Amino acid sequence: MVDWLLIHGIRILFIIAIAVASYFLLRRFGPSLIKKTVMRGKKRQRKKELEKRADTLSSFVVKTGIIIIAIFAIFAILSEAGVNMTAILAGLGIAGLAISFGAQSLIKDVISGIFVLTEDQYAIGDWVGVAGVSGTVQEISLRRTILRDFDGTLHSVPNGEIKIASNFTKAYARVNLNVSVAYGENLDHVIEVINRVCQELAEDEKWKPHIISIPKVLRVDNLGDSGIDVKILGDTKAGYQWATMGEIRLRLKRTFDEEGIEIPWPHTKVYFGNSLNMIKQPQLIPDESTDTKDKPS
Repeated sequence: MVDWLLIHGIRILFIIAIAVASYFLLRRFGPSLIKKTVMRGKKRQRKKELEKRADTLSSFVVKTGIIIIAIFAIFAILSEAGVNMTAILAGLGIAGLAISFGAQSLIKDVISGIFVLTEDQYAIGDWVGVAGVSGTVQEISLRRTILRDFDGTLHSVPNGEIKIASNFTKAYARVNLNVSVAYGENLDHVIEVINRVCQELAEDEKWKPHIISIPKVLRVDNLGDSGIDVKILGDTKAGYQWATMGEIRLRLKRTFDEEGIEIPWPHTKVYFGNSLNMIKQPQLIPDESTDTKDKPS
C-alpha cells in the first residue's frame, strides 16, 4: 500500500497539479491571446465589434477548455488508479450511441451553436432577435443563447431553435422614422424644418460622435387618414438608433410648436342632419285639372 502511494499517489498529485495549473493559465492568458488574434486578423472592423467578438470567443474557449482539462485529468487519474480504461471507453461508446438517439435535439443545439460562433452571427452585448425573443446577448454556449430583454427578463434560447438571427447592433444601425403632419401644412416648409433640425442634431457635440450619416427627409411616405407621413433616414453607430430617433422626435415637437406646424391626430366629423325649417320645400307645379281660375270657353 505504501509502495502504491509512493508511486501512483505522487503521479495522481502530479496530474492534479498539471490540471490546476492548466486551468489557471487558460483563465489568465486565454482571453488576452484570443483578443490579440482577433484584433490582428480583422483590422478593418471597428474596435468595439472586435472586442465583442473577442469576449464571446474567450468565454466559449475558456469554458470548453476547462471541460477538456477536467475530462483528461479524470481519465488520467482513473488510469493511474488501475481502472481498465478500454472497457470504460467501450462502455461510454455504447452508452453514447444509445443516448444520441434520444438526444437529437441536444446534438442539433450543439451544431447550431458551432455555426453561431464560427460565423460570428452575434456576440455578447449585441441586441438580437432570435426564436421570437429580442434582447441583449448575455451568454453564448454550444447549447444555448441567453438574452435579457427591456423588462429585465432573462430568456434561455436553445441554439437549435434559432432559424433566423436578427442582429440590431452589427457594425452600424439606421434611423428609419416617419413623422406625420397635417394636410394643411406646406410640405416644402415642413421638409426644410425637418432637415434643419436633423442637421442641428448632427452638429451637437453630444450626438455628433454617434452619427455616421446625417438623418434627412427621404420622401413623402404615405397619405394617411389624418395626416401626411414624411420618412426620415440616416445612419448611426450600432446601438444608438433608438436614442437618436427619440431625440429627433423631441426636437421636432419643439420646433413644430415654434413654427406652427400641426402634428395631426385622428379627426371624426359627425353629421346630425339638417333641421326641418332649413330644408327647402320643392315647388309644386299646379295641376290644371284642379285650377279654380276661370278658363276661357
